[in-house]
Amino acid sequence: MQKLILASNNQGKLAEFQSLFDKANLGMSIIAQGELSITDADETGLSFIENAIIKARHASLASGLPALADDSGLCVPVLDNRPGIYSARYASLDGAGVHGDDDANNAKLLQELMPFRDDKPIIAKFICVLVLVRHANDPLPMIAQGQWAGEILDAPRGNHGFGYDPLFYIPSLAKTSAELDRATKNALSHRGQALDKLIAHLKQGEF
Repeated sequence: MQKLILASNNQGKLAEFQSLFDKANLGMSIIAQGELSITDADETGLSFIENAIIKARHASLASGLPALADDSGLCVPVLDNRPGIYSARYASLDGAGVHGDDDANNAKLLQELMPFRDDKPIIAKFICVLVLVRHANDPLPMIAQGQWAGEILDAPRGNHGFGYDPLFYIPSLAKTSAELDRATKNALSHRGQALDKLIAHLKQGEF
């Protein structure tokens, strides 16, 4: 079985990726980088694609194995697509929270959107970029991207998910991402879309 390093220590992502890979009969076993004591890469890129490539190359170099990385975030057009690549640490940029402080990040987003509140919905989209490298210096990384369109509410709803899920509203379902069950969210989400595209490439023997 081919071993693959996941450039993350998020056990939820690990379980989700492994489950989808198993269903596709890809014969790949995914290992979180922390199991090999690999530290997080410095995300110095200015785009989701750049940061995903940085993380994948870092994990592959440290492990000597192929590596999979994702970079995800929320983009709000009226805020010039902020928080974007800084989604997980948005509030900490101003010292209002620490990296991964969901409550602080959501509070900052709501505050910044106050001047734009009127009778029109505030459009947003979740972005996920997945990068798979065969080795650290792979000149042709495999890249897959997913987008999930929705709106930003003026108050959180729902108890599931994480990050901006309680604010991200899907009009066709009349629910936020945090009100969806896991199976529904995975089928619709930006990460689910990107994974489907990546798996399609792998099933075609492009790895």
